[in-house]
Amino acid sequence: MKVLVINCGSSSLKFQLIDSDSEAVICKGLCERIGIDGSQIVYTPSGKDKITKVTPMPDHNRAIELVIEALTNKEDGVVSLDEIGAVGHRIVHGGEKFTKSVVITDEVIKAIEEVSDLAPLHNPANLIGIRACQKAMPGVPMVAVFDTAFHQTMPQEAYLYGLPYSYYEKYGIRRYGFHGTSHSYVSKRAAEILGKDAKDLNIIVCHLGNGASVSAVKGGECVDTSMGLTPLEGLIMGTRTGDIDPSVVEFIMKKENSTVADVTNLLNKKSGVFGLSDELSSDFRDLEDAYVKGHAGAKRAVDAFAYRVLKYIGAYVAAMGSVDAICFTAGVGENSGFVRKLICERLSFIGATLNEEANKVRGKEQIISGDDSKVTLMVVPTNEELAIARDTYALCK
Repeated sequence: MKVLVINCGSSSLKFQLIDSDSEAVICKGLCERIGIDGSQIVYTPSGKDKITKVTPMPDHNRAIELVIEALTNKEDGVVSLDEIGAVGHRIVHGGEKFTKSVVITDEVIKAIEEVSDLAPLHNPANLIGIRACQKAMPGVPMVAVFDTAFHQTMPQEAYLYGLPYSYYEKYGIRRYGFHGTSHSYVSKRAAEILGKDAKDLNIIVCHLGNGASVSAVKGGECVDTSMGLTPLEGLIMGTRTGDIDPSVVEFIMKKENSTVADVTNLLNKKSGVFGLSDELSSDFRDLEDAYVKGHAGAKRAVDAFAYRVLKYIGAYVAAMGSVDAICFTAGVGENSGFVRKLICERLSFIGATLNEEANKVRGKEQIISGDDSKVTLMVVPTNEELAIARDTYALCK
């Protein structure tokens, strides 16, 4: 089966066409600036050069039309429309209702709408993508794969906030966690690499990128994760604060005479390593270069980021009682040996040692711990699209 994977943002749409038998990527691409001047589709058919087409894209319906055209056109297309057997959609927030991927029905769409206030920037865009695909490909089965689903095994003691319990009962205010598709894929792949059953392992997954989170996976199930009601909680990130005293919001509002919306924007888009580096960059490649050259802001930001990751690793060792493997994934985790070293060189308290030569790896599966290490340190590139395609195929075959 050929599975089309769709990841819809408010003004963008990522896609991959994956062969479920070989798990090969047949074509992948990105629609950018949807509803904005200068929109374009950029895609790469397998074995061919990247293709860029600048074209008006007033809405997601037109973006989906362009995706299908890219996949099926006579010049550089890779399939006919009737060869696309199913579509898998990434959905950011499934609330408590969805603990696994599901075939999309009217009832599922309604349930996603009902929790959209928990992810107002993401779920509405995800729903637009679903409806656009339904319009363009009527009758093709579609599956919703939720970022929050993998974390629904967290025990109550891990997901509840210290608020009056009625707020959880009335509004569902609790910790949900995100990047679940990545954490699930990486923890399972790590077990495969180690030749062991995931049920016999305690694994910590560090998904480190512009958005970043850590999870504790005990016996194949998530028992804790760093993000909360929204992706703002947890690690210091590219532009997000991570954990912060909520009183800071009122304090800044009074000092700056600003609104809740102003401060929310500050916490999400102007903070993190970007803010800590005096707005040098939110890109860790820039920060690493500047760090090495002695830039005080870059050092401040990267050191704080690494320290926060270290703290969560320590907390999750305590939560699980022990740890067998620590996995690094996503843009920074997979590619920055520099950041990995800053974290791993402080893990001696659990008997972990780093093989610095092995740690030079970028974007490839590799064990990076020393021969004498009591904990396996690993780089495991994530593949959320493949995970979505696998779930979609399993439900639609």
